[in-house]
Amino acid sequence: MLYRLAADALVLIHLLFIVFVLFGAFLALRWRWLLWLHIPTVTWGVLVEINQWICPLTPWEQRLRELGGEQGYEGGFIDHYIVPIIYPENLDALQYWLVGILLLINVLGYGLLFRQMWRQKKRMTEVIPF
Repeated sequence: MLYRLAADALVLIHLLFIVFVLFGAFLALRWRWLLWLHIPTVTWGVLVEINQWICPLTPWEQRLRELGGEQGYEGGFIDHYIVPIIYPENLDALQYWLVGILLLINVLGYGLLFRQMWRQKKRMTEVIPF
């Protein structure tokens, strides 16, 4: 029972990590310090998708499931949990679309962030001319 709960908690952490990779740039609009966490996570997310790596959390979750008496599964977290909900088949072609969506969302988020920073800097120079 404890292993199953740990595996479920790990799935939740994994999902939150993916959501942060996708939308962390928008959180950085409010909390700038998140940039230092978000840039490496986006880099990791892109590398995992492009190279078709398995995230280290996936084997850990599978092992916890096996220890809890459940059957493990093949493939990665996105393959097993996310893709069947959105796109049931043909993951190989889909992975490049996922990377494109990931990059598009983050380019938009960082574009808004840099625009906000540029406007703040512009206001500061208008108040205090150098």
